Amino acid sequence: MRVLYGIVGEGMGHATRSRVVLEHLLASGHEVRVVVSGRAHKFLTDKLQGRVGVSVDEIVGLNLSFEGNELDVADSLITNIEKIPDALKKNVDVYQGVIGSFDAQVAISDFESFTYFYARVNGIPVISIDNMQIINRCRHDRFVTADKSFAFRVAKLAVKAKLPGAYHYLVSSFFFPPVRKPRTTLVPPILRPEILAAKRERKEHVLVYQTAASNQDLIPALKTLPQRFRVYGMGRTGEEGNVSLCAFSEVGFVDDLRTARAVIAGGGYSLMGEAVHLHVPMLSVPIRGQYEQELNARYLQRLGYGQFAEELSAEVVASFLEQTDAMEGALARYAPHDNRVLFACLEELLRDVDLNEPAPQRLSTKALGAWDGPELPPHLAAAIENDEDETVTAQQKKG
Repeated sequence: MRVLYGIVGEGMGHATRSRVVLEHLLASGHEVRVVVSGRAHKFLTDKLQGRVGVSVDEIVGLNLSFEGNELDVADSLITNIEKIPDALKKNVDVYQGVIGSFDAQVAISDFESFTYFYARVNGIPVISIDNMQIINRCRHDRFVTADKSFAFRVAKLAVKAKLPGAYHYLVSSFFFPPVRKPRTTLVPPILRPEILAAKRERKEHVLVYQTAASNQDLIPALKTLPQRFRVYGMGRTGEEGNVSLCAFSEVGFVDDLRTARAVIAGGGYSLMGEAVHLHVPMLSVPIRGQYEQELNARYLQRLGYGQFAEELSAEVVASFLEQTDAMEGALARYAPHDNRVLFACLEELLRDVDLNEPAPQRLSTKALGAWDGPELPPHLAAAIENDEDETVTAQQKKG
C-alpha cells in the first residue's frame, strides 16, 4: 500500500519509535512518504538513507521552550505564533507539491496534525500510533487524577482534539488501564532494534538523561553523592568529580542504560519504556507543565518500577537509590515484549483499509488491551467517542 506517515518533531521519542514502524512497513513491501519536522527530520533521513520505497520530506512543526525543568508556556506560545505564517506556507507547499502527487491510500500519524488534516480532507483513513492517546481513550484510577484533576482534564481535552475520528488508535504503553473507547488497542512499548538486542548486565553507575541543558543545579547536586553518574544531554563533555558528562552516542547510551544500576530522567515515555523493558529502575522527574509526563511517572511508581519526583535534589536521588533493589524485584515480574504485537495489529488494519472495510471497534489480533464492550451501532459508538458515557450506559441497559 501507499502510506503517508506524519511524525511530530518535538522530542526524539516520536522519531525513534516511528523509525521502527517505518522499517517494518518497508520490509513488508509498502511504499511510504514521510513528513516530519524538527530534529526528527535529520534523524530519519540518516536512518532511512538508501532504503528503497521511502522518501522523507521536512515540514515545520511546533516547538516548546523550557526554563530549567519547567515548560515556559508564554515563550512557547510567542515563538510558535511568530512562526505560524511561514510554517503554514512551507507545509502547504509540501503537501500540495510533493504529497499531493503521492496518491496515498492510508495515513499514519504519530501525533502529527498536518498529515491528519490532509488525510481527512482527502478522505484517506488515518491510523494513530502513539502513546499520548492513552490519556483520553483509557480509564484512569484516582491515584493518577485525584490531586491533578484540572491538569488531567486539560490534557485529556488537548489529546482528544489532536486526532479525532481516526480509523483506529494503536496506543503504545508499559501500563495497561482499561480501554474505554472502541477503535482502541494497547500494544507494548515500541522498541528500537538496539534496545531489543541489549542484554541486562547491572553495574553500579547511574545513568542520567537531562533534556534541559539550562538546568544548572543538576551537576552540583550529583557531586554531593557517593555514586558514579554518567550524564547525557548537558551540551558539554568532561569529568567533574564523580560525574561524567557524555557526548551523545546511541551505542554508548544504550550500553550505559543496559548496565546502569538505575536511570534518572524526565517523564518522557520512550526512555521510560526502554528502562522498564530492560528492568532498570527509574527516577522520573517530569517537566512541570507537561501532564502526560506526570501520568507516565505516576504509573511507573504505582507499578513499583521506579519513583516519581516533582523536584530533583541530592536528597531525592539518595532516597531513590536506597530503594532500587525492591524496584528490581517488581521489574522482574514485567514480561518484556518485542514489536510483533504492534506489527500484527498494524497489518490487520492495513488489510482492512485495503479491503475498504469499516473501522473495526476491536481487532482480532491479540493485544494487551482493547475495547471489551458489546459491538455498538454507529450512534452509540459515536456517543462514547464524544464522552457521553452515561447516555450510552442507559441505552445499553434499555436494549
